[in-house]
Amino acid sequence: MNDWFEAMRCADFAAAWQISDQILAQRQPGEACWHLPRHEQWVWDGRPLAHQRVLVRCYHGLGDTIQFARCLPMLEAIARETIVWVQPALIELLSTLRGARRLLPLHEGTPDVEYDVDVEIMELGHALRLQPEHVGESVPYFRVEAAQRPFQGFSIGLVAASGDWDGSRSIPRSLLCSLKKVSGVELVNLQLENPMRGMTNWSTPDILELAKRVRALDLVIAPDTMLAHLAGALGVRTWTLLPSAADWRWHQPRRTASPWYPTMRLFRQPKPGDWESVIREVVETLST
Repeated sequence: MNDWFEAMRCADFAAAWQISDQILAQRQPGEACWHLPRHEQWVWDGRPLAHQRVLVRCYHGLGDTIQFARCLPMLEAIARETIVWVQPALIELLSTLRGARRLLPLHEGTPDVEYDVDVEIMELGHALRLQPEHVGESVPYFRVEAAQRPFQGFSIGLVAASGDWDGSRSIPRSLLCSLKKVSGVELVNLQLENPMRGMTNWSTPDILELAKRVRALDLVIAPDTMLAHLAGALGVRTWTLLPSAADWRWHQPRRTASPWYPTMRLFRQPKPGDWESVIREVVETLST
């Protein structure tokens, strides 16, 4: 898998899919993986998806589902039927994608639906042979109307915490709050738990409503978390703040653009734990 991660960090999707082919070929027919946590399970067995009833299982995080939801219209163009077993919180958002699909709420049991072949949503990149020059073409891929804008100045939505998955991705909120010293900006809290004080609170557990609010903003600044994917998928200007050892999807350390999201800029730690340098670069960029 190290070769796969390296290929993706170089945005060499073709090489990554070749490695995925090799991994798939090495698996024994019927090899079990159901004892693993869902996010570590493989689903697709390599069978063609065209002209089939395809069940898409969303076993990873909300951000992962949002990122790879762009593949669903591509799948629907070749499949006889597309059924998406998705996190309940995302059903309304995914209903705004172009195309037609059945959306079923994900739960701990098994899906009560008939299908011919199944695939995990993050496996769709491999199954559909996604390429870097294609991933940004569909952005924005959620059709969401902007909420009414209550702000006078340049509005920036902020999130500091990345969630429990990887605490090293979170940004000290005191550093983000230092953006208040930039003149002419209106800071907006989008963090649901422990919202940041001293700014308009626009957080909500309703992800479709959150998408509408994000669409009304001029800029979103967030760590590697669901909100960054949501803002990027909506085509909103997004600055994603990354730790020095960033996830494979953000590519090589010196890259500042993302093929996944054309409106996104990447700001990276120069060394582990150095969020001060990142925020200083953000403030300087905002001030110019």
